[in-house]
Amino acid sequence: MAGQASNPVPAMTVHHPLEKPVVVVGPQFLTQYPIDLTIANDFRVTDFNGTLIFSVKSKSMSIHDRRHLKDAAGNILVTLKEKIKTMHGRWQVFRGESTDEKYLLFSVKKSSLMRFRTQLDVFLASNTSESAPNFKVKGSSIYLGDGESNVIVAEMFKRHTFKTASSDTDSFAVTVYPNVDYAFIVALVVILDEINVDRSDKAVVVGAGVEAGVGAGVEAAVSSIISG
Repeated sequence: MAGQASNPVPAMTVHHPLEKPVVVVGPQFLTQYPIDLTIANDFRVTDFNGTLIFSVKSKSMSIHDRRHLKDAAGNILVTLKEKIKTMHGRWQVFRGESTDEKYLLFSVKKSSLMRFRTQLDVFLASNTSESAPNFKVKGSSIYLGDGESNVIVAEMFKRHTFKTASSDTDSFAVTVYPNVDYAFIVALVVILDEINVDRSDKAVVVGAGVEAGVGAGVEAAVSSIISG
């Protein structure tokens, strides 16, 4: 209609090309295109077609809280271990099942105890000084470096409910950008969930071990990721 403004064209989002691939867990977890992964409340990670890519299992009743990220065949890729007696909710991630320091891949800690929304600093094992993070989790995005460069390597999206033959399942999505280790990104999302959840509120079901608690914090974590 004359005199009426036309509908605006949505702006294109620019993702800066990475100078080199981000490889943390392994080069086999790189793709040349963005991939969308769905993470269900039981931490089964599937691709767009519903194919199982990863799963997360727990070491039940351990004083040192641990998670194992496994591939679709059940092989342990990395072990996620919470460091006790730390103020900033620090986690360490090791290659395979060992927690020997020589297998350390990276560590994660909260950037600040005063923020309502959790922000995480991620340090590769080679970054012994930790003067600046190698990656940063802010809001729903994971950034290369300290986050000031605005180079995003992955983004998390609101959970949705999809229907299966027997029930409705809550989940949320992660888009991992090209040449970024998607096993590394999934490990970060699991740690973010763990840090966001008040551990005392998790349901520990006798007989189910802590498996029931592994995904119990997904909703709380997503709320924290997306809010604000």
